Amino acid sequence: MNSQSFAAAGTPSASSSTPESSISTDPTGGIGPGLPHSARLYLCTDSRRDRGDFGEFVDAAFAGGVDIIQLRDKAIEAAEELELLAVLQAAAERHAKLWAVNDRADVAMLSGAPVFHIGQKDLPVASARALLGAPTAVGLSTHTAEQIEGAIRLSGGLTSERGLDYFCVGPVWATPTKPGRAGVGLELVRYAAEAVRAAGGAQATLPWFAIGGIDLGNVEQVVEAGAGRIVVVRAITEAPDPAAAAAALVAALDAGAS
Repeated sequence: MNSQSFAAAGTPSASSSTPESSISTDPTGGIGPGLPHSARLYLCTDSRRDRGDFGEFVDAAFAGGVDIIQLRDKAIEAAEELELLAVLQAAAERHAKLWAVNDRADVAMLSGAPVFHIGQKDLPVASARALLGAPTAVGLSTHTAEQIEGAIRLSGGLTSERGLDYFCVGPVWATPTKPGRAGVGLELVRYAAEAVRAAGGAQATLPWFAIGGIDLGNVEQVVEAGAGRIVVVRAITEAPDPAAAAAALVAALDAGAS
């Protein structure tokens, strides 16, 4: 997955930590038909080819409280990605959660992914929307204040047609999953929180996520900076118990929202 403040109105309350059935693709659940506001914990994972436990892993992560899982693995071909996405979709449907495709709109379209994520140098948001249509929630990575402002402008309500459904801010801290990219720090998280709130209207509830080096040891800092939603990788993918790791992160988000 790969700046003014997003706080109060855009940050879910502790009551949004509800049973699995609370995550719905109903359009009333959020700005994008595929992204309800109650979605707070987003996980990116590779194919786990070295462990051979992709199905078991995503099932455990969903069971622990992850709301969205994105398959992000540049080392696999499209055919294998589609096979793994079918496994991911089945797990998501069992838990009434969401799943996402990274970068490739053709794979997202063929798999019927409810969520599609792009980076600043990937397919333009308008092109992704034209290819995938309204049912798919489209998200965008941002790394600067200007990109955050651009993401807010691209969101539904500021343009004639719905464009962007959510965005991510980061990496908050440098991370090996994004080699060569410096951390943007908590200040940009604060900027995103204020920017979304200041936009007003529908944009004041535009979902956004902090991403990059976030784990149980620093998630409190991220929440205090104004983020009510996070994307994690190693905090769950490297955990001996993915379900327990996810549950602990959800509890930390709950504590920050209370």
